[in-house]
Amino acid sequence: MTASAQAGQRHTPLEMLARLVAFDTVSDKSNLPLIDFVEAYLTGWGVPSVRFPNAKGDKAALFATIGPQDRGGVVLSGHTDVVPVTGQAWSRDPFTLHVENGRAYGRGAVDMKGFLALGLALVPDFLAADLKTPIHLFLSYDEEVTCLGVVDGIAAMGKTLPRPRAVIVGEPTSLDICDAHKGVRTFQTVIKGFAAHSSKPQLGASAVHAGALLAAELDHMAEDAEQRLDASGRFDPPYDTVHIGSFHGGIARNILADHSEILWEIRTLPTSDPEAGPARFAAVSDKAQARMRATAPSAAIETLMTSDVPGLAPEPGSEAERLAMRLSGRNHTIAVSYATEAGHFQHAGLATVVCGPGSIDQAHQPDEYITLEQLQAGEAFMRKLMAECRG
Repeated sequence: MTASAQAGQRHTPLEMLARLVAFDTVSDKSNLPLIDFVEAYLTGWGVPSVRFPNAKGDKAALFATIGPQDRGGVVLSGHTDVVPVTGQAWSRDPFTLHVENGRAYGRGAVDMKGFLALGLALVPDFLAADLKTPIHLFLSYDEEVTCLGVVDGIAAMGKTLPRPRAVIVGEPTSLDICDAHKGVRTFQTVIKGFAAHSSKPQLGASAVHAGALLAAELDHMAEDAEQRLDASGRFDPPYDTVHIGSFHGGIARNILADHSEILWEIRTLPTSDPEAGPARFAAVSDKAQARMRATAPSAAIETLMTSDVPGLAPEPGSEAERLAMRLSGRNHTIAVSYATEAGHFQHAGLATVVCGPGSIDQAHQPDEYITLEQLQAGEAFMRKLMAECRG
């Protein structure tokens, strides 16, 4: 059935989740078929929406407002992309929702199409409620790779879009309220050496040797970070982390490598300086490059920051926190070590928390699932939000 054929039709949250899971929106693919479907569905209910395409035009974020169009309200934000299934041992088709034993299985079922399905399925009820405070739906892309799919939409808030009062990012927290998470920066370091016979290293420069020095420095940085413990005791682990995900280079034992590459990341506490680690690495990188150029003037080391996801810092008593507590029935907050899009909203001055149905423990796994109990709890959360926005 085409996207347009769905316009104006009601869907239960489970039916909507099945529709969303059926779109293969792994981050290296376009999310436009899903966006087309959602846009047509919203249009069928008379809800206008705005697209924010990426530079290539093969992906887009979508922002829609239910209720008054002349004021800011509550944003329900979620990403449409999912992680790959390649190499995972799925026992069922990952892009066909399968319900069994109180669980709904499918790629993205919990991370985080379940949250999106709830917001979309309740659009007819939101419309019928005659909201005084609008509910905004914001669907992003590329969260799983860069977290940059929200930035254009956020930049428009307070300009071409209404500036919201509160933002709820619906990552799976079992409906606990997350008010703090680490930030993450990812890097690609490319080392260009100069090939020579290994018996005469003075005639070249080994990119692998230089890479080994840099990898060792990253390891030292990780060890030093473990000594700087977070005083709040809310994070696991309670310190910044430095990780090397990939290091490769060279073609033979007896040839000085003319190329190597390191993929690495730093995850920082909200109280840490995100510039400190990269600056320390850059200083060591400059020394390694100078050493290489002593025998190979064309040698070079370049580091590119491939993503920059700001952390989420606690804002006790913020409008988003107070609202989420009322909706979830919780009286405390949690912190997590993974990153989300919430930091981008907060850095734009918007009160933001992370709160959504399902457990992060099931995310990114083969046979990913969300429990029907958590979907029902999420629906109750949304209906309480609807009641709040009536007044």
